[in-house]
Amino acid sequence: MSTNTIDASMCARMFLAGAKNLESKKEWINELNVFPVPDGDTGTNMTLTIMSAAKEVAALEELSMDTFAKAVSSGSLRGARGNSGVILSQLLRGFTKVIRSEKEINTAVLAASFQKAVETAYKAVMKPKEGTILTVAKGAADRAVELLEENPDIEMEALITDVIARAEEVLEKTPEMLPVLKEAGVVDSGGQGLVQVLKGAFDAYLGRETDYELDLQAGSGSAASVASAKAEPVEADIRFGYCTEFIIMLEKEYTHETELDFKAFLESIGDSIVVVSDDGIVKVHVHTNDPGLAIQRALTYGSLTSMKIDNMREEHHEKVIREAERQAAETASAEESRQETQAAPAELKETGFISVSIGEGIADIFRDLGVDYLIEGGQTMNPSTEDMLNAIEKVNAKNIFILPNNKNIILAANQARDLTEDKNIIVVPTKTVPQGITAVINFVPEKSPEENATVMEEEIARVKTGQLTYAVRDTHIDDKTIQAGDIMGVGDHSILAVGKDILPVAEETVALMVDEETELISIYYGEDISEDEASVLRDKIEEKYPECDVELNYGGQPIYYYIISAE
Repeated sequence: MSTNTIDASMCARMFLAGAKNLESKKEWINELNVFPVPDGDTGTNMTLTIMSAAKEVAALEELSMDTFAKAVSSGSLRGARGNSGVILSQLLRGFTKVIRSEKEINTAVLAASFQKAVETAYKAVMKPKEGTILTVAKGAADRAVELLEENPDIEMEALITDVIARAEEVLEKTPEMLPVLKEAGVVDSGGQGLVQVLKGAFDAYLGRETDYELDLQAGSGSAASVASAKAEPVEADIRFGYCTEFIIMLEKEYTHETELDFKAFLESIGDSIVVVSDDGIVKVHVHTNDPGLAIQRALTYGSLTSMKIDNMREEHHEKVIREAERQAAETASAEESRQETQAAPAELKETGFISVSIGEGIADIFRDLGVDYLIEGGQTMNPSTEDMLNAIEKVNAKNIFILPNNKNIILAANQARDLTEDKNIIVVPTKTVPQGITAVINFVPEKSPEENATVMEEEIARVKTGQLTYAVRDTHIDDKTIQAGDIMGVGDHSILAVGKDILPVAEETVALMVDEETELISIYYGEDISEDEASVLRDKIEEKYPECDVELNYGGQPIYYYIISAE
């Protein structure tokens, strides 16, 4: 039974239940990523971040509000992966700043904690963007304050219920704040992840926890309990077996009240519900055991198109096998990388380099350029802040440059910088591998770290990057209709080209990158491309752009057939 205050024990149970609910929805949240690339990983990054904190909580031998707060803050900060994970860690950090000095949390403390969480997260992002997880968090926090102002004696259950309702309301509006979300027909994935954490925590507060709960007693940080925190839900735990998606072409009046009624019906037959309406169409996603019921109700509003029904239990079985194979491969790769990485020099040197790398060939290029430590990661698995801190510890230098080489890793690198006190860490905001290579090439030992950082940032701004991969789902974005399996040329800010075959898409991508100032075109071919295939592309590029130098390099990167730069 819920009470009007939350003690440390209840707080821990709520946190772990929130983490579990996020973990159980991570694949669905991954699917909400705007770009239909195979590395859409918001759900995964947020889950790994919160599970890092969950392990810290589970390992506590003495549970108090102070020890709980420290475990959550430290675990999430060090385990943060990707921009969404870093923002989540900052929300948790701000929240725990307020509660750590309390014995119990009442409604006033809870509202203050929400406010501090939002304040801390906004400060951590250089250019906060509305329509994201930050907006959802702010909407929830502001509502908590409003409720207390309206009724200082409000019950805890009523406050949390209303706060979550406001978070969901703001989440539904994110497509109106970010045009790219509206075009793709999805809500913000990070915001959805935050809502799932709040919902799971509230379930625990109400005593509606599922069969998952980490042992908070001494010794619960064992391998067994950690494994349970990371495990995928077994097939029997999949409550609703069919992932059902379709678009309604509206033929009748469809008001806000109609949509609320439709959502209520979907909630009665399933979960993981997304309903987004715009300009005469409604995009629907629901997990249910009876897709026919959802379809029948939808037909009362209009005709249906883009229908897709997947058996999640079958998919789960296949995913378990693929995930086991992937983890085994990543473990072997990471171990090999650790063994091959240069040991820290015996004597302290002036400058060192840490770079995030993907693929054997790209790793070799960075080593040849003098990079001291490579972190395997990049697109398919974003390194954590902890990975960055471990790398910093291994490089024995006064000044260390970190090259994230991915826009989704920059915040984690910044967080590692802020947590390091004994070395001067400079994060060069490289968003792609070619930018990272350009940054290292432009390093001049005679210049100061600050001067080098300035030059590097100026030079990487001149590098355009295109990456060839495949679409994992149907969507419409950047004025392009994309079908699952299509080949895409993804540029720095948008999808440049789409087609059925790699070579013509690569040529079109390059054509949109090259301008009159381009002097060098570099091609890095991935593990799924042979040298002969790559040579054909190089020859075509050389023929079309005789005024440019064209370099061909083996990258060995997974997922991306080619990484191409123009500078």
